[in-house]
Amino acid sequence: MLTVTPADLHAELVLARSVREVAEFVDAEGWGRPPQMFALVPTADLVAAQPELVDEVDEAAELTPVAQELFPDDITGGSVALDDFLATTSWPPAVQGCVLVQEIVVLPPDAESTLDEALVPLLADHEAADAAARAAAEAHPDRREARLFAAVLREGASLCLLQLRPEEDADDFGDLDLRTYPNLAPNLIDALHATLEWSGLD
Repeated sequence: MLTVTPADLHAELVLARSVREVAEFVDAEGWGRPPQMFALVPTADLVAAQPELVDEVDEAAELTPVAQELFPDDITGGSVALDDFLATTSWPPAVQGCVLVQEIVVLPPDAESTLDEALVPLLADHEAADAAARAAAEAHPDRREARLFAAVLREGASLCLLQLRPEEDADDFGDLDLRTYPNLAPNLIDALHATLEWSGLD
């Protein structure tokens, strides 16, 4: 039986607060943006290193998200796979965690099962199957745009949240509705954890 300690719960709360801060920042930037990473650094260390930021950060928060450069076009365009890009990414020990934000297309469960059946002949060619799946999802009439937030801490905590893009005529348009689902993006979480396994080598 897995035991959840107070330290585990605390780490999960710290990570959830950081993801919420990232979500608010990204949402203010609007939709249609490429993926972006955020480094999670101890707020006290950040203020000590850059005192001029004291009025821009929440000193009550243990960690502060620091936005990194937007992903290059060859990542968003698909010529370089996201997992390959993450495999070349590493963080120094000062970074305690990271958050990846990317816009995705989600389909209702019945549409996903039909799509899976259609892609069976292509499964031997991973790249062809992936490209076909993306094209089919983009063209599907019931598709919904969404943001996926995947976050991890060096000590092990992880969190994945999904934000569906609201319809422009919806009553909740502009609200920040973050949802979680079982087994959401486990491979992405593993890839993010790997970026924190810094070896100290240049």
